[in-house]
Amino acid sequence: MAWRSQLGFYLDDFETAIGRAINGAIAVLVLGSSAIFVAQTYPLPDLVRSRLNQIDNLILYLFFGEYLLRWWCATNRWNFLFSLYGMIDLVAIFPVFLGSFDVRFIRLMRWFRILRLARFFGSYQNSDTAIVLRILFTVAAIVFIFSGLIYQVEHHHNPLVFQTFLDAFYYSIFTMTTVGYGSVVPTSNAGKLTSVLMVLTGVALIPVQLGELFRRFLQSSNSKTLVCTRCGLANHEVDALFCRHCGTGLPLVQNITRG
Repeated sequence: MAWRSQLGFYLDDFETAIGRAINGAIAVLVLGSSAIFVAQTYPLPDLVRSRLNQIDNLILYLFFGEYLLRWWCATNRWNFLFSLYGMIDLVAIFPVFLGSFDVRFIRLMRWFRILRLARFFGSYQNSDTAIVLRILFTVAAIVFIFSGLIYQVEHHHNPLVFQTFLDAFYYSIFTMTTVGYGSVVPTSNAGKLTSVLMVLTGVALIPVQLGELFRRFLQSSNSKTLVCTRCGLANHEVDALFCRHCGTGLPLVQNITRG
């Protein structure tokens, strides 16, 4: 159907006003859901906690409805089910399928909802700004997820050390950077395993991401806005003599002037 394909287009569109509005609303819901998780790690009045749970449940069912729409609009529904974004969306709505069972496994999985924002960073072109934003998001998402996981598995066993999300965040930063802080240690087996995964992730992934980020910043500082008179491509290197796209020679005055 034409209107089904049009709806599918808007769900993945970031260029038109309607597409930006839909995906912007989804991004706000993801951030709101993540903020609720963090807030619930702090002491709150029963009424406030109850209201937050109601809002979180509403967001959860909105995610479930969005997932069904994406599946219905997909050209190949099996491919959507097993795609990266499809699996991330499925993890985000997994509690729906288990009803009211409040098991620790469900509480662990909700921290992964932040990954739904990866779709927004993956949709833009590979400009320097988009790449930098993706790198920053990757690092922030890794730290956020591990902070939530270590809080969820350790708070019950070690409530004096892991009282709030901020305590877990503090521990995650020191663990993933392999600095360590002796007075903050996990006591449960799940907490120890999570800490090992933190260190491995920190050693293997975060330096690569930060290195790429610094390389991008260095690239930007060593480039200048030189516009090719033929194709219009800008941001050539300082010592550029020819356009890297069409090969047109850059004016000598531009090569001498740094800026």
